[in-house]
Amino acid sequence: MLRDFLLPIMEADGWEWLAAPVQQLISWGASAAMVFGGVVPYIPQYRDIKRTQNAEGFSTYVCLVLLVANILRILFWFGRHFESPLLLQSIIMIITMLLMLKLCTEVRVTNELNIKRRSFSDFDLIYFWHWSKFTDYVQCVLAFTGVTGYITYLSLDSIIFVETLGFLAVFTEAMLGIPQLYRNYQNRSTEGMSVKMVLMWTSGDTFKTVYFLLNQAPFQFSICGLLQVFVDMAILMQVYFFSCYPQKPASHPTHPASTKAL
Repeated sequence: MLRDFLLPIMEADGWEWLAAPVQQLISWGASAAMVFGGVVPYIPQYRDIKRTQNAEGFSTYVCLVLLVANILRILFWFGRHFESPLLLQSIIMIITMLLMLKLCTEVRVTNELNIKRRSFSDFDLIYFWHWSKFTDYVQCVLAFTGVTGYITYLSLDSIIFVETLGFLAVFTEAMLGIPQLYRNYQNRSTEGMSVKMVLMWTSGDTFKTVYFLLNQAPFQFSICGLLQVFVDMAILMQVYFFSCYPQKPASHPTHPASTKAL
């Protein structure tokens, strides 16, 4: 890390008194970036939906996947304690995804006045995650948390269960970019996808993976972090390839900007 590079120089030049504060600042900065960095890409998306009152460009399945991944990560913490910033990151992400769901639901219901109302209590798989009220999503999240939490409580003594839980948590999040990668491949185009957002994913996922490796986080975190970076790089390669070698005229309907962040 940067602090490991700076501290020997300071000590050699007689700046030992400054070494500890600099080390602390670097540690705080890295932790803050880890906690809040994951939600940054969703801020402009939230503002854009609120401004345009149009949520078609954002897939609420992103919220579903991130809610599941971060709930599982929190449960994993009870079986194997990891760094506090990673735990706080999950809590912040859950709050962010709930806010995104609330806004998207309100906008969609406002724009679809004549659509039949659907609720979580209908237990209709066809309309799963397409409900009419935000409270239905909250009920689903609470039900999932309750069931998985109870199973985790009963299985905390099993090392295999705990390690599998941790893997599922980070692997679920790592798969967020796959639908976008596949959609680009199907359309033979990246039209409608924000390249800026992909660059933000790549930089964020790279920082996160380096953080995992340097802080000796559970191996599941590092492996899936590397997988996320690989997927991000693959999408960037699609951007380059399809811009240099267009496969077909850009006449197809613009698809949502992203299934991961937009």
